[in-house]
Amino acid sequence: MDINTLRSAATVIGFLTFVGIVWWAYSRKRASDFSEAANLPFEQD
Repeated sequence: MDINTLRSAATVIGFLTFVGIVWWAYSRKRASDFSEAANLPFEQD
């Protein structure tokens, strides 16, 4: 296996991980959780 093949594989794995995180963050199922977390600083004790 050539070093360039390993670099290409690492790049593809990193890109797929990035796309997975973006998909998870912008999914509609998570929107209510994120909006609740965004309002936490404004809640009173």
